[in-house]
Amino acid sequence: MTSKTLLYVGGCNRPTPYFASAHGRGIAIFGFDGATTTPLGVQGGIENPTFLTAAPDGGTLYATSEVPEWNEGLVSAYRIDPETGSLTYLNRQSTLGSITAHSSLDRAARFVLVANYMGMPESERPNQSVVVFPRRADGGLDPATASAAHPGHGPDAGRQDRSHAHCVQATPDNRHIVVSDLGIDRLVSYRFDAETGAITRVGETELPPGSGPRHFAFHPAKAFAYVVNELASTVASLSFDAESGGFTVLDVAPTLDDTTGNHCSEIKLGPDGRFLYVANRGDDSLSIFAIGEDGIARRREAVPSGGKTPRHFAFSPDGRLLAVANQDSDVVTLFAVDPADGSLTRLDRDIAVGTPTAICFVTVG
Repeated sequence: MTSKTLLYVGGCNRPTPYFASAHGRGIAIFGFDGATTTPLGVQGGIENPTFLTAAPDGGTLYATSEVPEWNEGLVSAYRIDPETGSLTYLNRQSTLGSITAHSSLDRAARFVLVANYMGMPESERPNQSVVVFPRRADGGLDPATASAAHPGHGPDAGRQDRSHAHCVQATPDNRHIVVSDLGIDRLVSYRFDAETGAITRVGETELPPGSGPRHFAFHPAKAFAYVVNELASTVASLSFDAESGGFTVLDVAPTLDDTTGNHCSEIKLGPDGRFLYVANRGDDSLSIFAIGEDGIARRREAVPSGGKTPRHFAFSPDGRLLAVANQDSDVVTLFAVDPADGSLTRLDRDIAVGTPTAICFVTVG
């Protein structure tokens, strides 16, 4: 079978206090060839699938359920039909914490890693910030092999009353996993056993107080990483020490000239690591940074995101297009990416989808 690209869009389909709407129907499925986007269906039977991640072989999709009233969110596994793009439910597991915000796979794709934002008091159980789930042979999930909580708080009483883990990723060598915690202004590093899934906390990297680190990205070829700080609307450039799993802050720069009323969301490097992109909610724009030889991200420009509240974005597999989930405009906007200078040009190919919050491209075949 010739390889092809599928596009999955998750979103809010259950009224939630911090979402302006809940117009989603589940996980929207599209065929995608760069020139044409074809609706293929919607996978229902899931609550608030606000983040999606796919196995690198294109065989399985994982969706988190973010429901504030629940003590424990869910992570659901689906088999992907390479011919039709349809999803077949495999199973789901409790995430051992509330407001499940992010998921990823370790570098060997043997485990699914989950971060829980945590909206309930620390006295409520099970109260785990980061959780590790083994993948079964069929792509389904076994119960968690490891989890950990992050005690503490930050200076912003309204947003940093407690730990709020927002992103978890394995390091490029798969020897550690790192969690960005918005509530305690830290990147928390764990030694990771890639055979058993066990984790051991080994250190933490402090960001400026009140920053609110949300998501982060490792450079694809060099020992650098980049953190987007939601509360401060800044990008932190960091050097990365693979031996310890720790970081050193090199620079912190605003994402906009005027960050009043802005809260950042997603951050990603372009495929070759020369340019960095950040979404600004409030300003409703995408900031573009150039990466210097010293590893520092320097802002170059910001362009409108094509809608209101850009919560997430993703590159197409070939890196030529960027798809932006404009949550409060019920639209995914497409941009052409200039490989020479990293600039973005909006295309007239908007994709209508209710309250989009997560985008996942999958190559099959």
